[in-house]
Amino acid sequence: MTSMSSDTKSPLHHSFAQVEIPDDDILTQCMHCGLCLPVCPTYSLVGIERSSPRGRIRLIKENAAGRLSLTETFIDEMYFCLDCQACATVCPAGVNYGQLVEAARAQIYESKKESGFWLKKFFFRQVFTSFKRLKFLARLLRLYQKWFEPFLKRIGLFRIIPERLVRMQELAPRISDHFFDETISEKTLPTEQPKYRVGMLSGCLMNVMFADINRDTLEVLLHNYCEIITPREQVCCGSLAAHNGDFEIAKKLARQNIDIFFRLNLDAIVINSAGCSAFMKEYAQLLHGDEKYREKAARITGLTRDVHEFLMEIDFKKPVSPFQSKVTYHDACHLVHTQKISAAPRDLIKSIPGVEYVELDEASWCCGSAGIYNLIRYNDSMKILDRKVKNILQTGADILLTGNPGCMGQIAYGLKKANSPMQVMHPITLLNLAYKNSVRNDQ
Repeated sequence: MTSMSSDTKSPLHHSFAQVEIPDDDILTQCMHCGLCLPVCPTYSLVGIERSSPRGRIRLIKENAAGRLSLTETFIDEMYFCLDCQACATVCPAGVNYGQLVEAARAQIYESKKESGFWLKKFFFRQVFTSFKRLKFLARLLRLYQKWFEPFLKRIGLFRIIPERLVRMQELAPRISDHFFDETISEKTLPTEQPKYRVGMLSGCLMNVMFADINRDTLEVLLHNYCEIITPREQVCCGSLAAHNGDFEIAKKLARQNIDIFFRLNLDAIVINSAGCSAFMKEYAQLLHGDEKYREKAARITGLTRDVHEFLMEIDFKKPVSPFQSKVTYHDACHLVHTQKISAAPRDLIKSIPGVEYVELDEASWCCGSAGIYNLIRYNDSMKILDRKVKNILQTGADILLTGNPGCMGQIAYGLKKANSPMQVMHPITLLNLAYKNSVRNDQ
């Protein structure tokens, strides 16, 4: 998705003078067949050609040729797009749409014309580049969520707080009581002889907001004879910065992670967040023009595995005792479209005795989270979410499973709005519960 050409001489490219540019063959590859239209969430909302993948490709081509400047309409369309990659899945020409839209966003970022540019720049460059600063802010947010938020609700001040701020509070996942990296050793060994030596990306948001899922992942890997290395020095994978146009910071973070994981002599790098694993699999493309890091980046890309993918590869241990539950599964876009992983999570879920699996209608339709999309384009995000929640409720499931934290938070928010008691859970959490149930029944 992030592969870029270094040729800047073509007349197509003069509008991309400040950023790395997409290859000409990608710019001209779209056949305008229209197969992308039915799967595009934004086109389904407005029915306007420019809000479809092929419409946006046309805008990018016009901009690259110098016939269209960075107008408000152009900028709005590039960020109206969820970058869900559903179009790439159905495209018969194999257009790398993600590369095009991210190149356009990089150009917008460099121009500083995007709304909220300086706030984004602060978070990407000052917060996500430092786990120390990220955890400091997370502790402040945890303090607010535990004490001040309930107090403000109790005395009625929420009624005078701007609606947008209230929505942001409701959408924000709860900060974990204990951050994952502060509760484990850098090296964790199984009780039996290890068969695999794996690195674990604790993640930035996973570390402070979804620490329990990280612990479930650690326990599942230990149950499957893995020696686990969780490097203390690791940093954010860089995906949020890249998807919002800041490739300079994305590359800086990628190089740091490559240096850290490359020296560990690993069999795999296992990741439980679809967005993170998708982006680390793109390190080779991201740094293909960097002579110092090209080979190391390719090595890290080759080692990176989504946790479902890894468990299926090693023929993971199946739980033996029944765990009664009715579940359904939502395909995270960064799993099903970017990594082409669809069967592995379903096979893992269906391997658990006692689980009744119900296939979700439009399972691969985006939930509308898309990184920070639900914060900056709330109304559009909610329209997309409503369609997803309607399909989820029709399954009658007790648990909605999905492999990405953004999807989990978004769908939980939608189910709460719909007054549904349905739980939202990572498949690895369900598997770990099944393992623990088997152990209890053996005692």
